[in-house]
Amino acid sequence: MTTQPLRIGTRGSPLALAQAHETRDRLIAAHPHLAAPGAIEIVAFKTTGDRILDRTLAEAGGKGLFTKELEEALFDGRADLAVHSMKDVPTQLPDGLEIATLLPREDPRDAFFSRSGGGLADLPPGAVVGTAGLRRQAQVLELRPDLKIFPLRGNVQTRLSKLDAGEVDATLLALAGLRRLGLTERITAVLEPETMLPAVAQGAIGIEIRSADDATRALLAPLNCAETATRVTAERALLAALDGSCRTPIAALALLDGDALHLRVKVLSTDGARVFHAERRGAAAEAQALGADAGAEIKAQLPPDFFAL
Repeated sequence: MTTQPLRIGTRGSPLALAQAHETRDRLIAAHPHLAAPGAIEIVAFKTTGDRILDRTLAEAGGKGLFTKELEEALFDGRADLAVHSMKDVPTQLPDGLEIATLLPREDPRDAFFSRSGGGLADLPPGAVVGTAGLRRQAQVLELRPDLKIFPLRGNVQTRLSKLDAGEVDATLLALAGLRRLGLTERITAVLEPETMLPAVAQGAIGIEIRSADDATRALLAPLNCAETATRVTAERALLAALDGSCRTPIAALALLDGDALHLRVKVLSTDGARVFHAERRGAAAEAQALGADAGAEIKAQLPPDFFAL
């Protein structure tokens, strides 16, 4: 009798495949029988977000563009689990699916690249920064309203090639992805959260399954990182309270020190001119409530039309 392989669904980008291979390797380390030939299969899918390269994600419809096709593969049985960058995952999942496991979180900070070799503060007036992300755009303009933003899409290699070609003077990328791809030697500077607060759940890998699939859930259980789960829970609770999407410049970072959780939040207008802050400290067990409360505080301060602007 032939045993069906455990199928890992992923996007086909180099970073997504690196994350899928990390998941496979962790599964094999936890369950040595999965090292047998054919026991695990990695299946790549092209998502809507991968196809749309001529406009920003905000213009294309926001979050869910990198998860929809993977979730369809889960529903129809072409994949048993789907590996996601958690910053791409909507706060509301389709009925019948769930995030079963969060792998240990990589460094959530942003990396800065410039052709001049300096940091963000060293760019000359009017320099062009390539980024399609509204969160990065807003925080760049908050610090340097004199700079120009060019919407730069594509994978890590594509963006760095456009920097090398002189299409932009600088760009920003998630440090986590660069570390997973072994591309950190190109980094000009790492931006501290005080300068560039990360995206919600940046650096975290989530694994989605069918809620009824107890066998796959059991295989994944040893891979779950409790600290990452707590931090991501706080950040995503904030996002849910704000109804946030790729159309909204929302930044947040939760840190744990033992059982003490510290959450920082920033919501900005796209031009960086208006900034709203919130901060919460409490027990790790209160992560969901702390995130929701911080989101409610900021939402109460925002003009009614703020997210529509």
